[in-house]
Formats: sequence, C-alpha cells, structure tokens
Amino acid sequence: MGKKILIVGGVAGGASAAARLRRLDENAEIVMFERDSYISFANCGLPYYIGETIKERSKLMVQTPENMKARFNIDVRIKSEVIEVDTQDKKVKVNSADKGTYEESYDYLILSPGAKPIKPPIPGIDSKYIFTVRNIPDTDRIKSYVDQEGTRSALVIGGGFIGIEMAESLRERGLDVSLVEAAPHILAPFDSEMVTFAEKEMADHGVKLVLGDGVEAFREKEQGIEVSLKSGLQLSADLVILAIGVTPDTGFIKNSGIELGARGHIIVNEQMQTNCDGVYAVGDAVETTDMDGQRTAIPLAGPANKQGRIAADNICGLNTMYKGTQGTSIIKVFSLTGASTGFNERTLQKMNIPYRTIYIHPNSHAGYYPGAQAIAMKLLFNDEGTILGAQAFGSEGVDKRIDVIATVLRLKGTVYDLAELELAYAPPFSSAKDPVNMAGYLAENVLSGQLDIFTVKDLEMLQPEEQVLLDVRNTMEYEQGHIDGAVHISVDELRERINELDKDKEVYTYCAVGIRGYIAARILKQNGFKVKNLTGGYRTYSMSKYSPK
Repeated sequence: MGKKILIVGGVAGGASAAARLRRLDENAEIVMFERDSYISFANCGLPYYIGETIKERSKLMVQTPENMKARFNIDVRIKSEVIEVDTQDKKVKVNSADKGTYEESYDYLILSPGAKPIKPPIPGIDSKYIFTVRNIPDTDRIKSYVDQEGTRSALVIGGGFIGIEMAESLRERGLDVSLVEAAPHILAPFDSEMVTFAEKEMADHGVKLVLGDGVEAFREKEQGIEVSLKSGLQLSADLVILAIGVTPDTGFIKNSGIELGARGHIIVNEQMQTNCDGVYAVGDAVETTDMDGQRTAIPLAGPANKQGRIAADNICGLNTMYKGTQGTSIIKVFSLTGASTGFNERTLQKMNIPYRTIYIHPNSHAGYYPGAQAIAMKLLFNDEGTILGAQAFGSEGVDKRIDVIATVLRLKGTVYDLAELELAYAPPFSSAKDPVNMAGYLAENVLSGQLDIFTVKDLEMLQPEEQVLLDVRNTMEYEQGHIDGAVHISVDELRERINELDKDKEVYTYCAVGIRGYIAARILKQNGFKVKNLTGGYRTYSMSKYSPK
C-alpha cells in the first residue's frame, strides 16, 4: 500500500497538488475534502460571469469530482468539511453531509483552505442585500439578484481587485454603481500617481468613486439598503458587494499545534512544510516570503498553483523550493489594463530600502501603425541598477511589458538587462525600441549621470530664487495647461534663447512625457547649466493631480 495523503480544500492549490501527486505516484491513496460542492472552479472568473462576459456557468468549472476520479483516481469528498486536525496522531475530523462526523488518518496532509471575505462587526452587515464573492454559490446568489427586474443599483465596498472587477461587471449589466474605498486610492499594489489612470477610467464609465471614506452602518429599507459612511454621506442601493479584503480560513487548525502568523496565516518554509511532521500548506491561507526575504501573504492564483505543485514534489522526494513571491498582478478596468510586479514605493519606504524612480509614456506599438496607444510605465530600481518593481497602465501591450520586467526581476536582473533585451518587433506589435528597452535606457542614463531627474513630489521643494522651472513644449501645449510658475521656451528654440536663462539657477525642465525635456536637459548641461528633467513629464504631473470628485 502506498502513502496516504489528505488534501483539505480544492480550487487552485489543492487541486494542482492532487493532480501533481498522482502524476508522480500512481500508488498513493489521495483523498480531497471540499466543504462545498465544487472542488476546482475559476474563482478569478466569477465577476465576469455575473457581468455576463462569460455566458455559460459551466465554463467556470475547471474540474469535477467525477473527472478527478476518472483521470487521476482521486477520492474527492464534497460537502465534507474538515473541522479538526490532530497532528500528534496524524488524523483529521470531518463533518460530512452524507456520512456525518468521522475521522480519517494520514501519512501526509496538505492544507489548502484558502481565504474568506472579511466581514467586520458593522451594524446591519448581515443584511440579505449584502453579498460577498468567494465561490460558486455566492456567485449564483448575486447573479440571480442582479437578474431580477427591479435591481437597478449596486454599491461596492472595497477598491481591491475583486471590488473593481465587480464594479465593472455590474456597470456592464447596466446598473448604477458606486464604489466606496476607505484608503485615499483604489488598488493598493499601485502607487497613488499611477492608480489615477484606473480611477479616471472608472469615473469615465459612470462608476461613482467615494475615496477616503469608510462604512459606519448598513440599514435595510423596504427594497434595498441604505449605507451610512463615516463622513456623514448617505448612499442607497438595491444590493451591496462587500469586498474589503480576505482573511485566511484557518479557524479549524487553531488547536492543532500548526504555527500561525499574526493574521492567522499558516507559516511554511521554502518546501511549503509547516512546523508539524508531514503537514504542508499552500495557497491564500499561507504566509511565505517576498523577494527580500520578508514574511508576506499574497492571495493570488499563480502562486497558489505553484505552491500546490511544490508541496506534492516534496511529499514525493523531489526537494523543490518556493523562492518567494513578487506579487505580479494584472487587472482589466473597462478598456484599460493595469499591471504591476515587485515592490511599490509605499512598501520600499516602509522597509527603508533606497530606490530611484522613472516614468515613461511610450506607444504600445509603432506610432505610424494604426491604433497605437500610450502606456504609462513606472520603474523602481536601486543605485546598482537592480530592478525593485514596476507598474503600468494602458489600453494594449501592458501585460507583456510587465511580464518581461517580472521575468528579469525574478532572475535578479538589472535595468542594464532591460536595455539589452532583444524583443520581438514589427510595427503592429511594438517599436524598434520596445517600451521595456526604453525604460532600461532611461534608467541607465540616470545611473550613469547622463541625466539628473526630479519627480512630481520634488516640485513642492522648488525655490524660485534657486531654481527655474522650464516648460519646453510647444506654445499650444503650454497654453492648454502647464505647471504653475513655469517659464516657457520650446526645445526647438532653446539654443537661440538660452541666454534668457540664469546660469546661477538650477533649471528644472519638463515636456509632455519626458523625451523633449531630456533633449533640452542635454543641451543645457553641455552649455554649463545645472539641470534636472521631470521624469514622466506633464502627463505624470497631471495624472498625479487627478481626483474623481
């Protein structure tokens, strides 16, 4: 008889572990417990089914118990909740809809319980009009309510990925949608001057954003619900989607001796092992490390699938390691795409890691080929050129740029590597200098001293008696909007008018996106001026000032 392995929870981590275990060991006895009726479903697709982008409910089912049995010979037990783990005697207690309560022994145990939506003790939070989005039954309840004739408005609480995707999906269904976020901005992985691209897109598509405000109370009306915010604002809607984050679903192992982190996550090592013999854990419920070796928890499907595979490998003696998470993520916001990888500025500041920042706004493909759209990109790196993180927003080509940078980051590459990468080019797809190369070139220029830059935040520190702000765009651009206090000399006139500038003052140049400002900075520097250029130009500046109100 082979080893006996129990898996608690399916979806990404548990299901991938089960399939990998069987591929590695035909003789193992593998039992999977799932509290609900669905063992492996596309939980990232749930909002899009509610929004009817995904039309058929069956498309959400990745694996059924029957298929898992037929293909992988896995004993799948649905409607079976593991309520206790005994790590001393190596057994679990199961509460089953069919068999009642019973015990099951194990040689190895893989915990993949996932995370559940946070429901804080706010008055009225148990209203029938308030929904969370975690699984297929949740999705069915929301969709049937949205499908009702009288449902016209929705309020989403929380501006994370699920909140944004739900707001978009409900808006696509024709509902009036408001979104409330307690933080100053939505989408925490993005820094504030980048996430405004997403906020503008949502506002442009009719989603009312209420930022920097939290919920005080919910109150049911005859039809629908009224929401009181901490600012005193009152909102009402036919339904509320609660999407303020998730917490690990680990209550059932509280007394098992398995070590938990401060927020209830299961602590694991590089092999996905817990502190208890034969017990592994994967997915949204675990605490692993980030690229800097700091403890972190990232509830994403990609890491969950990898971790499931790694746990299976180690049970079967392959000694595979999980080398930390870098939090690479992507989101669709109506016609916009946002993606990020690695650290953002807030995290780097919190960790006291020194960094440099550049912004670029290149086209998604050659400008002369129809349909080119600007991509807003931000790159974070250190004085050695090591990449620390990147963020981007745009209509097309965002995914491949962040994926390329994420790959270089994973391989501990530098901005010099970005400059050297040979990427696929033809006019419909890219430019001869790909946006990734351009980010590398600019970072290289900054590190080599070819270009001194300043950021939007540095504008607050400018002293008119010591520095002059120089707008080098054309007259029409300048008249349509400029930074207060800026002198205007077009880059094409700069050589002729250079004597109008005071050499005793440092010149701070800017243009639309940074390129003309860089050219102006090079002209000025070689004429004996001290000069810095605004990285990202007026476009980054104007987006940093955007407010959806």
